[in-house]
Amino acid sequence: MRLNRILLSTVLVVVALVVQVSVLARLQLPGAVPDLLLLVVLALAFVYGHTSGALIGFGAGLLADLAPPADHAAGRYALVLCVIGYLAGLVKPENGQLRSAAVPMVAVVGAAIGSTLLYALVGALVGDTAARHVGLGSLLFTAALYDLLLAPFTVPLIMAIARRTVNDPVAEASGGGDVSSGWLASGTGLRVGDQRGGLRVRATRTGRIKGVKRL
Repeated sequence: MRLNRILLSTVLVVVALVVQVSVLARLQLPGAVPDLLLLVVLALAFVYGHTSGALIGFGAGLLADLAPPADHAAGRYALVLCVIGYLAGLVKPENGQLRSAAVPMVAVVGAAIGSTLLYALVGALVGDTAARHVGLGSLLFTAALYDLLLAPFTVPLIMAIARRTVNDPVAEASGGGDVSSGWLASGTGLRVGDQRGGLRVRATRTGRIKGVKRL
């Protein structure tokens, strides 16, 4: 990972953890707590790929394990987010960008359910049965619901910011048509990038080509 990616990932993870602990965890919502940290890991993995996604997920999970008021064994959530970050990074094509909003939406639901199940499984292995008392079914449903509602307002924005740290000729040539712009076009009400700027670039290129023909 390059230095700018490490710095950006660190800032986003720390901010997400602070918001999750100080705001989201205090909302007293029924069932699970909206997992902003998970969404940050997913968004960065969608852009940076599976290797970086696994590293970011491990670091974010370990930070969450050590941050108060954590009441579980250190390394438990680090393992969960490491696996989730790796799998989410596999969704990113090697030589292109996702153009459908359906893929990341399905990935968010799958990650919410998968992380809850994996966290409960690891907890059962170490003797933590808290999920049984709350109700695993309720946790799975509310985790998927809250994360899916929160995702359109966080994942596209984080992906757009992360794209600025990636020197990707394919993305530049496509005029920014990656998954973040596709998701925004699906009705979230947000816009990323300057489309008119892209049109001006294409017009300039066309003018150059015509100039060459006239010569």
